[in-house]
Amino acid sequence: MNVSDFEQQLVGLRDYLMRFARLQLRNDAWAEDAVSETMLAALAKPQAFQARSQLKTWLVGILKHKIIDSMRQRQREVTLNNHSDDDNADPLEYMAFKADGHFAEKPADWGNPHQDLESRQFMAVLDACTEKLPAVQGRLFLMREWLELSSEDICKELGMTTTNLYVQLHRARLRLRECLELNWFTRS
Repeated sequence: MNVSDFEQQLVGLRDYLMRFARLQLRNDAWAEDAVSETMLAALAKPQAFQARSQLKTWLVGILKHKIIDSMRQRQREVTLNNHSDDDNADPLEYMAFKADGHFAEKPADWGNPHQDLESRQFMAVLDACTEKLPAVQGRLFLMREWLELSSEDICKELGMTTTNLYVQLHRARLRLRECLELNWFTRS
C-alpha cells in the first residue's frame, strides 16, 4: 500500500472514527481532537500498521487510547448525575421485570449472536442503539465494554460509586437489549 492509498483510506474512515469518539466523549470538540490525534499518529507511523487486522480496527485501537487520555485530562469537566439509585429509576426496568426480579417476558430468541457480531449490518444497528442510550449510560457502557476499562478505573475517573456504576450499566444493557430485539432479532 502506498502512502496516498493509506491517506485516502484514513480519510474514508474519519466519519466512523468521529462517530465512535462522539459516542464516548459526548463533546464534538473533544471528539475532533481525539480523532485528529489518531490520524496524526497513524500518519506519523504508517509502517506500524502491518495489515494483521483491518485498518479500521487498528485505528479504533489507537482512538481508544486517545479517548482515555482525553477523559483523564478532562475529568474535572465531567458531570455525572450522582443521585441515589432510586432518584433515577428507569421506567423500562419496571416494565421489563416482575416483582420477583424475573423477566416479565421471555427474551426473544437471539439465534447465533456470534455470527451476528461479524455482520456489518448488525454492527450498524448496535451503533444506532448505543447512540440512543441516555448520555451517561452510553458513556459508561462504552467505557466498560468498548474501551475495556475496569469498573474500578471508571469509578475512579468519574467519581462515582460502584453501586451506581452497576445500576447504570444494567440500565444501559437493558435498553440495548430492548433496542436490538426491536431492530434486529425480531425484524421480519
